[in-house]
Amino acid sequence: MNSPIAAKEVSFTSAKKSSFPLDQWYVAGLSGELADKPIARTLLNQPIVLFRSGNGQAAALEDRCCHRSLPLSSGMVEERGVRCGYHGLLYDPNGTCIEVPGQERIPAKARVKAYTLREKDDILWIWMPKEDGSVPSHEPPDYPHHHDPKYKYGWGVYHYDAPYQLIHDNLLDLSHLGYVHLKTIGGNARLHMHAKTMVSNDDKSVLVVRHMPGSTPPPTYKAAYPFGDTCDRWQEIAFHVSHLAIWTGAVEPGTDAIDDPNRGGFHMRGFHGITPETETTAHYFWSMASNKHPDMPDTIDTVVEQTKFTFDEDRLVVEQQYRNMQRFNGQSDWTDIHVDAGPNRARRIIAKLVEQN
Repeated sequence: MNSPIAAKEVSFTSAKKSSFPLDQWYVAGLSGELADKPIARTLLNQPIVLFRSGNGQAAALEDRCCHRSLPLSSGMVEERGVRCGYHGLLYDPNGTCIEVPGQERIPAKARVKAYTLREKDDILWIWMPKEDGSVPSHEPPDYPHHHDPKYKYGWGVYHYDAPYQLIHDNLLDLSHLGYVHLKTIGGNARLHMHAKTMVSNDDKSVLVVRHMPGSTPPPTYKAAYPFGDTCDRWQEIAFHVSHLAIWTGAVEPGTDAIDDPNRGGFHMRGFHGITPETETTAHYFWSMASNKHPDMPDTIDTVVEQTKFTFDEDRLVVEQQYRNMQRFNGQSDWTDIHVDAGPNRARRIIAKLVEQN
């Protein structure tokens, strides 16, 4: 018979190391998704149910009834929590079973795993710990633009049949706009490829800043702002493990400098929550906030619709890319060019964090 110590050692050494950085906040969803039904979502290989109880509290539990394992996402949301659709066990937002229909006594072990969820700036942040039950070491990121009176925003959700870091690569390298997004936010492809680009990073984030003075305004910009023949464009991409914040826009030539933090002109503030579902699939939670020119009608609906069109184009490219990678056995023979500095630094950050799991 094995001793207790030996059994513990076997259990420890057989644990599977996560492929993703842990002790991190990830985007589980957006506030507008939570209505009167539970949502099933796999995050970092963990099946999770999201719901909002009657008192307005957003919650995340493992998607499994402790009685006979039916997904709780197959049940219903009630005032006090989520009820299993098989035998009616009711769970509160902490994962505790608070009702077993037909019996008064509730078994002490009748509970399911609860995840720490924070609702902030209309974003649902979930803490994915290295050890179950660990307390978050810091609060979720701020994203004030959703409630900034200068902006109005729209949002959406995508599912990708591709690894999440390919989406990071796509967003950190906006030189592709001139080739992929000609009908919306593209512009002159050569100017995109020759844009003055500055890349910086620390051990947790990457910042890519691109300046393109003298650009021809692309269709989305012309629809939202009264530009003439040219404009001075900027792109600022801030990568974090949990999300990317992308600030793009343009000013009329001869007005504000495109490196002035208080510059005017046309702004597009994009939030991109990229959360792995599995090693080969991902969730993409996005929002786009934009300002209005005082002499033009409100165009936020147009901006959001055209943003969605660009994301449709991006998903098509990234999923095609991944399918072809599978045909050609991965990325081991990729050839880097000058636009890959940002994506490569982000990949190094994630690789280092995964080593620390």
